[in-house]
Amino acid sequence: MAKLTVVPTPVGNLEDMTFRAIRILKEADLILAEDTRTTGILLKHFEIQNKMQSHHKFNEHQTVEGIAARIKGGENIALVSDAGTPAISDPGFMLVRECVRQGVEVECLPGATAFVPALVASGLPNEKFCFEGFLPQKKGRQTRLKELAEESRTIIFYESPFRLVKTLTQFAECFGPDRQVSVSREISKLHEETVRGSLEEVIQHFTEQEPKGEIVIVLAGAKTKKEKKEKEV
Repeated sequence: MAKLTVVPTPVGNLEDMTFRAIRILKEADLILAEDTRTTGILLKHFEIQNKMQSHHKFNEHQTVEGIAARIKGGENIALVSDAGTPAISDPGFMLVRECVRQGVEVECLPGATAFVPALVASGLPNEKFCFEGFLPQKKGRQTRLKELAEESRTIIFYESPFRLVKTLTQFAECFGPDRQVSVSREISKLHEETVRGSLEEVIQHFTEQEPKGEIVIVLAGAKTKKEKKEKEV
Protein backbone atom coordinates (compact mmCIF):
# COMPACT_ATOMS: atom_id res chain seq x y z
CA MET A 1 0.00 0.00 0.00
CA ALA A 2 1.29 3.47 -0.90
CA LYS A 3 1.94 5.89 1.96
CA LEU A 4 3.28 9.26 3.05
CA THR A 5 6.71 8.99 4.66
CA VAL A 6 7.90 11.93 6.76
CA VAL A 7 11.70 12.02 6.42
CA PRO A 8 13.90 14.00 8.84
CA THR A 9 16.98 15.59 7.29
CA PRO A 10 20.18 16.85 8.99
CA VAL A 11 20.03 20.13 10.89
CA GLY A 12 23.73 20.58 10.17
CA ASN A 13 26.22 17.85 9.35
CA LEU A 14 25.13 15.77 6.35
CA GLU A 15 26.61 12.68 8.04
CA ASP A 16 23.57 12.77 10.35
CA MET A 17 21.42 11.49 7.46
CA THR A 18 20.34 7.89 8.09
CA PHE A 19 20.75 5.01 5.64
CA ARG A 20 17.01 4.40 5.81
CA ALA A 21 16.18 8.03 4.99
CA ILE A 22 18.42 7.88 1.92
CA ARG A 23 16.74 4.66 0.76
CA ILE A 24 13.24 6.05 1.24
CA LEU A 25 14.07 9.18 -0.77
CA LYS A 26 15.56 7.09 -3.57
CA GLU A 27 12.48 4.86 -3.72
CA ALA A 28 9.84 7.61 -3.49
CA ASP A 29 7.70 8.45 -6.53
CA LEU A 30 7.77 12.11 -5.44
CA ILE A 31 9.65 14.16 -2.83
CA LEU A 32 7.81 17.13 -1.31
CA ALA A 33 10.35 19.77 -0.27
CA GLU A 34 9.98 23.00 1.70
CA ASP A 35 12.59 24.60 -0.59
CA THR A 36 13.60 22.58 -3.63
CA ARG A 37 16.92 24.45 -3.86
CA THR A 38 17.92 23.49 -0.33
CA THR A 39 16.74 19.90 -0.71
CA GLY A 40 18.41 19.75 -4.12
CA ILE A 41 21.81 20.16 -2.45
CA LEU A 42 21.03 17.27 -0.10
CA LEU A 43 19.78 15.02 -2.92
CA LYS A 44 22.80 15.78 -5.08
CA HIS A 45 25.15 14.90 -2.20
CA PHE A 46 23.52 11.46 -1.84
CA GLU A 47 23.05 10.96 -5.60
CA ILE A 48 19.25 10.97 -5.40
CA GLN A 49 17.59 12.01 -8.64
CA ASN A 50 13.89 11.68 -7.87
CA LYS A 51 11.27 14.25 -8.83
CA MET A 52 10.66 17.09 -6.37
CA GLN A 53 7.71 19.40 -5.75
CA SER A 54 7.50 22.48 -3.52
CA HIS A 55 5.47 22.05 -0.34
CA HIS A 56 5.65 25.01 2.04
CA LYS A 57 3.51 27.11 4.37
CA PHE A 58 2.34 29.35 1.52
CA ASN A 59 0.84 26.57 -0.63
CA GLU A 60 0.09 23.64 1.68
CA HIS A 61 -3.49 24.79 2.33
CA GLN A 62 -4.30 24.36 -1.35
CA THR A 63 -2.36 21.16 -2.08
CA VAL A 64 -2.89 18.70 0.79
CA GLU A 65 -6.12 17.16 -0.52
CA GLY A 66 -4.60 16.51 -3.95
CA ILE A 67 -1.43 15.02 -2.49
CA ALA A 68 -3.39 12.68 -0.22
CA ALA A 69 -5.47 11.63 -3.23
CA ARG A 70 -2.30 10.84 -5.21
CA ILE A 71 -1.09 8.57 -2.41
CA LYS A 72 -4.47 6.82 -2.36
CA GLY A 73 -3.97 6.38 -6.10
CA GLY A 74 -0.76 4.43 -5.51
CA GLU A 75 2.10 6.94 -5.31
CA ASN A 76 4.65 6.71 -2.50
CA ILE A 77 5.42 10.26 -1.43
CA ALA A 78 8.19 11.46 0.89
CA LEU A 79 8.00 14.75 2.78
CA VAL A 80 11.08 16.71 3.88
CA SER A 81 11.67 20.20 5.25
CA ASP A 82 14.82 22.31 4.91
CA ALA A 83 16.27 20.74 8.08
CA GLY A 84 15.10 18.52 10.90
CA THR A 85 11.77 16.74 11.19
CA PRO A 86 8.86 18.12 9.10
CA ALA A 87 5.87 19.47 11.08
CA ILE A 88 8.07 20.47 14.06
CA SER A 89 8.00 24.27 13.56
CA ASP A 90 8.03 23.47 9.83
CA PRO A 91 5.41 22.67 7.17
CA GLY A 92 3.97 19.16 7.32
CA PHE A 93 1.23 19.03 9.95
CA MET A 94 -1.58 19.90 7.54
CA LEU A 95 -0.57 17.17 5.11
CA VAL A 96 -0.27 14.54 7.83
CA ARG A 97 -3.67 15.56 9.20
CA GLU A 98 -5.28 15.33 5.76
CA CYS A 99 -3.73 11.92 5.10
CA VAL A 100 -5.06 10.65 8.43
CA ARG A 101 -8.49 12.10 7.56
CA GLN A 102 -8.51 10.29 4.23
CA GLY A 103 -7.28 7.01 5.69
CA VAL A 104 -3.85 7.27 4.02
CA GLU A 105 -0.99 5.51 5.84
CA VAL A 106 1.56 7.88 7.39
CA GLU A 107 5.00 6.84 8.63
CA CYS A 108 7.50 9.17 10.28
CA LEU A 109 11.13 8.09 10.37
CA PRO A 110 13.15 8.80 13.52
CA GLY A 111 15.83 11.39 12.98
CA ALA A 112 17.17 14.88 13.49
CA THR A 113 15.27 17.48 15.51
CA ALA A 114 17.22 20.51 16.76
CA PHE A 115 15.66 20.79 20.21
CA VAL A 116 16.64 17.28 21.40
CA PRO A 117 20.45 17.74 21.37
CA ALA A 118 20.01 21.28 22.73
CA LEU A 119 17.91 19.97 25.63
CA VAL A 120 20.28 17.12 26.46
CA ALA A 121 23.37 19.36 26.27
CA SER A 122 21.80 22.09 28.40
CA GLY A 123 22.32 20.30 31.69
CA LEU A 124 18.80 21.37 32.73
CA PRO A 125 16.18 18.82 33.87
CA ASN A 126 14.89 16.88 30.86
CA GLU A 127 12.65 14.17 32.30
CA LYS A 128 9.74 16.57 31.66
CA PHE A 129 9.80 19.51 29.30
CA CYS A 130 7.56 21.92 27.40
CA PHE A 131 8.20 22.67 23.71
CA GLU A 132 7.02 26.15 22.68
CA GLY A 133 8.76 26.51 19.31
CA PHE A 134 8.64 30.09 18.01
CA LEU A 135 6.79 32.55 20.24
CA PRO A 136 4.30 34.91 18.57
CA GLN A 137 6.29 37.89 17.34
CA LYS A 138 3.70 40.50 18.30
CA LYS A 139 0.09 39.72 19.16
CA GLY A 140 -0.18 37.28 22.05
CA ARG A 141 3.54 37.25 22.90
CA GLN A 142 3.30 38.93 26.32
CA THR A 143 0.20 36.93 27.17
CA ARG A 144 2.02 33.67 26.43
CA LEU A 145 5.05 34.70 28.49
CA LYS A 146 2.82 35.49 31.47
CA GLU A 147 1.17 32.07 31.09
CA LEU A 148 4.61 30.42 31.19
CA ALA A 149 5.79 32.32 34.28
CA GLU A 150 4.74 29.49 36.62
CA GLU A 151 5.63 26.60 34.26
CA SER A 152 7.82 24.26 36.31
CA ARG A 153 9.00 22.09 33.40
CA THR A 154 12.06 23.00 31.33
CA ILE A 155 10.85 25.16 28.40
CA ILE A 156 12.25 25.01 24.87
CA PHE A 157 12.03 27.82 22.29
CA TYR A 158 13.26 28.39 18.74
CA GLU A 159 14.48 31.87 17.91
CA SER A 160 16.13 33.92 15.19
CA PRO A 161 19.66 35.18 15.93
CA PHE A 162 18.43 38.70 15.14
CA ARG A 163 15.84 38.56 17.94
CA LEU A 164 17.79 36.49 20.47
CA VAL A 165 18.99 39.27 22.80
CA LYS A 166 15.57 40.97 22.74
CA THR A 167 13.85 37.68 23.57
CA LEU A 168 16.26 36.83 26.39
CA THR A 169 15.75 40.35 27.79
CA GLN A 170 11.98 39.80 27.77
CA PHE A 171 12.54 36.48 29.56
CA ALA A 172 14.62 38.23 32.22
CA GLU A 173 11.88 40.81 32.76
CA CYS A 174 9.18 38.13 32.97
CA PHE A 175 10.97 35.24 34.72
CA GLY A 176 13.76 37.08 36.57
CA PRO A 177 17.42 37.66 35.57
CA ASP A 178 18.64 34.74 37.71
CA ARG A 179 16.63 32.07 35.84
CA GLN A 180 19.03 29.53 34.32
CA VAL A 181 19.15 29.20 30.54
CA SER A 182 21.11 27.39 27.85
CA VAL A 183 21.37 28.73 24.30
CA SER A 184 22.57 26.40 21.54
CA ARG A 185 23.32 27.59 18.04
CA GLU A 186 24.56 26.00 14.81
CA ILE A 187 23.77 22.51 16.16
CA SER A 188 25.75 19.78 14.36
CA LYS A 189 27.64 22.38 12.31
CA LEU A 190 31.28 23.49 12.33
CA HIS A 191 30.74 26.44 14.69
CA GLU A 192 28.33 24.74 17.10
CA GLU A 193 28.17 26.51 20.46
CA THR A 194 26.20 26.18 23.71
CA VAL A 195 26.23 29.04 26.22
CA ARG A 196 24.87 28.33 29.71
CA GLY A 197 24.25 30.50 32.74
CA SER A 198 21.70 32.91 34.18
CA LEU A 199 19.62 34.97 31.79
CA GLU A 200 21.63 38.01 32.85
CA GLU A 201 24.94 36.27 32.05
CA VAL A 202 23.81 34.89 28.70
CA ILE A 203 22.33 38.25 27.65
CA GLN A 204 25.70 39.84 28.35
CA HIS A 205 27.52 37.16 26.33
CA PHE A 206 25.38 37.60 23.22
CA THR A 207 25.35 41.39 23.58
CA GLU A 208 29.15 41.32 23.34
CA GLN A 209 29.28 38.52 20.74
CA GLU A 210 26.67 38.79 18.00
CA PRO A 211 24.80 35.47 17.63
CA LYS A 212 24.66 33.75 14.26
CA GLY A 213 22.90 30.66 12.95
CA GLU A 214 19.84 28.71 14.06
CA ILE A 215 19.03 29.15 17.75
CA VAL A 216 17.49 26.87 20.40
CA ILE A 217 16.79 28.35 23.84
CA VAL A 218 16.38 25.93 26.77
CA LEU A 219 15.01 27.73 29.83
CA ALA A 220 14.80 26.31 33.35
CA GLY A 221 11.28 26.00 34.69
CA ALA A 222 9.94 27.92 37.66
CA LYS A 223 10.64 26.46 41.06
CA THR A 224 7.73 24.51 42.51
CA LYS A 225 6.22 25.45 45.88
CA LYS A 226 8.04 22.48 47.42
CA GLU A 227 11.41 23.63 46.01
CA LYS A 228 10.81 27.19 47.22
CA LYS A 229 9.98 25.93 50.71
CA GLU A 230 13.08 23.69 50.80
CA LYS A 231 15.25 26.66 49.78
CA GLU A 232 13.79 28.80 52.57
CA VAL A 233 14.62 26.04 55.10
